[in-house]
Amino acid sequence: MNQPAENPNESEHKNFIEVEVERDFASKAALQGRSIQTRFPPEPNGYLHIGHAKSICLNFGLAQRYGGKCNLRFDDTNPSKESQEYVDSIMTDVRWLGFQWDGLYYASDYFQQLYDWAEQLVREGHAYVCDLNAEQMREYRGTLTEPGRNSPFRDRSVEENLDLLERMRRGEFPEGTRTLRAKIDMAAPNFNLRDPVLYRIMFSHHHRTGDDWCIYPMYDWAHGQSDSIEGITHSICTLEFENHRPLYDWFCKTLRIFHPRQIEFARLNLSYTVMSKRKLLQLVTEGQVSGWDDPRMPTISGLRRRGYTPESIRNFCETIGVARFNGTIDVLVLENAVRDHLNKIANRYMAILDPIKVTLTNYPEGQAEELEAVNNPEDPNAGHRALPFSRTFYIEREDFMENPPSKFFRLKPGGEVRLRYAYIIKCDEVRKDASGKIVELKCSYDPETRSGSGAASERKVKGTIHWVSASTAHCVEVRLYDRLFQSESPEEAAEGKTFLDNINPNSVTAITAVIEPALASLPSGTRVQFERNGYFCIDEKDSKPGEPVFNRIVTLRDSWAKIAAK
Repeated sequence: MNQPAENPNESEHKNFIEVEVERDFASKAALQGRSIQTRFPPEPNGYLHIGHAKSICLNFGLAQRYGGKCNLRFDDTNPSKESQEYVDSIMTDVRWLGFQWDGLYYASDYFQQLYDWAEQLVREGHAYVCDLNAEQMREYRGTLTEPGRNSPFRDRSVEENLDLLERMRRGEFPEGTRTLRAKIDMAAPNFNLRDPVLYRIMFSHHHRTGDDWCIYPMYDWAHGQSDSIEGITHSICTLEFENHRPLYDWFCKTLRIFHPRQIEFARLNLSYTVMSKRKLLQLVTEGQVSGWDDPRMPTISGLRRRGYTPESIRNFCETIGVARFNGTIDVLVLENAVRDHLNKIANRYMAILDPIKVTLTNYPEGQAEELEAVNNPEDPNAGHRALPFSRTFYIEREDFMENPPSKFFRLKPGGEVRLRYAYIIKCDEVRKDASGKIVELKCSYDPETRSGSGAASERKVKGTIHWVSASTAHCVEVRLYDRLFQSESPEEAAEGKTFLDNINPNSVTAITAVIEPALASLPSGTRVQFERNGYFCIDEKDSKPGEPVFNRIVTLRDSWAKIAAK
């Protein structure tokens, strides 16, 4: 049996699930001589989101830490909502996050075995075919304070139940007319034990089994038995399944099969974020977003397209840890995770989002030179690049003020500022159009102050700004993405409203920016920092060779903190 690594320095960092797993390792009977075996079991009815990333990291991480295995298993028991598209996307997301499953399985692999076990329950008097419809079944189930009532079909004979079950399987009855139910206790305090449904009739084409089946197992019936078949030692679930655990245990015990241990942890809830797969689907189908991979979506594919790195998401999951109780994590923690990682790996470039033209009147016409720029000050191995400079260039509109406050250290009339990697310049004249909008600044430069020269260090100015040479600039589309919802708790809508009313109308703004030439030749998917502006990624879907489209991943600092402080 694989034993956990002995490292006393790690004990204080163990989450409660790791503590429980190690207790099981210490008990020879608990794991029956097995190595740890976990699984990630998504239903293929949508794209994975950041909450699933936490479960992926936890399940695969446990297997890695304790020398075991982790399966990927699709809970494909509801064909009306599932598709191969979702299966493919889930496999892509798991691999992108940096994990590889040891076994690939589907609940549909076990349809025959599950049916055989259902027949076993019927033969042993633990299940029956019920003719109550959904509304009647709710009525018979009782309330939190009153016990349920037995179905009038609960005492059918074994022979009749077996016959009806087989006829259900052959498709002789319409949908909704019959179900197979476990015979447990209609007076149980736990509603999940009040004769739960095992099978329902559903005439839907299955993406793997086609039309072989017209009855499909419920999640609670398929889940534990699938775990048992695969030898899962620890079934790690979110807290909403805590009340289902007695049923999970009852099935394994009653069938006398290998009994995995289910442990529950708190699901991930993020501020300013909707985590319901149903509501995410609604955003897609109603055209509120461009698709599951819209960079504003909390889906893994959306985060990937926006420019998040797998490392940053894994680090985020490690930072928030594993809790026993539900709570909400500030989305800033996720944003800081990608800031921290990109600060280390992203090369810096010049890009102007809202340009003002600047002309150096004393710089020789037709002259051009190449300056040397540092690619990434956080990474000495990132090297340098040539940066074109000429008489005319662009600066950010916000870097100039005609009537600035006293502590404005950027460019102003008669004021001086340093151009990053270049020279100190002075604003001599402001030119405006007929509407009064500033269209050009006439400046002069000090040729003795080129960065890197000895003379440059003799003159000091307080402000340094970035720029892009006009003669070599490229115009590109830049999408300024922000949070999709403007409410911290978007699902808590006011009376008469829905979560859609909390959508941020400014969650994306498309602009035309000017960039230095080196940015135009980078491959799709490259993540960079626009100096002083934020981190951006070249969109892999809409970019073309030589025509990149940039998505803003995140600003350099939390801009929402400023909004909240106002």
